[in-house]
Amino acid sequence: MRTLCASTLIGEFFVIGFAGLVAMKDPDLSMSTVWTVSGIAMFLCLVLCGLVTRPGGIAMGWALQAALIASGFVVPTMFFMGAIFAALWWASVHYGRKIDEAKARFAAQAGSAPSSTPDAV
Repeated sequence: MRTLCASTLIGEFFVIGFAGLVAMKDPDLSMSTVWTVSGIAMFLCLVLCGLVTRPGGIAMGWALQAALIASGFVVPTMFFMGAIFAALWWASVHYGRKIDEAKARFAAQAGSAPSSTPDAV
């Protein structure tokens, strides 16, 4: 799960950076405000890559997805991009858990399977 979620978050990191570039063209926003908000969001993406498997990591990821969608009020394209990344986040969590369960099942089967080679005496 960690690999899939981290991949999604790294993709979001770049999208947030590009959205910051687009938001800079808005005359109502100062450059420092745009890059403070974008920088914090980008930093959170990187931090969440390491926190995904910890308690609350997935919930913080969902909060980031909601914030990304809400950023569409500043950069309208982000409504679409936020929805795409929310879907990717769901898929990463959902299928990542299935992969982790399958790995655990295979590891348990490999550990309980009898050895086909006789022990040397």
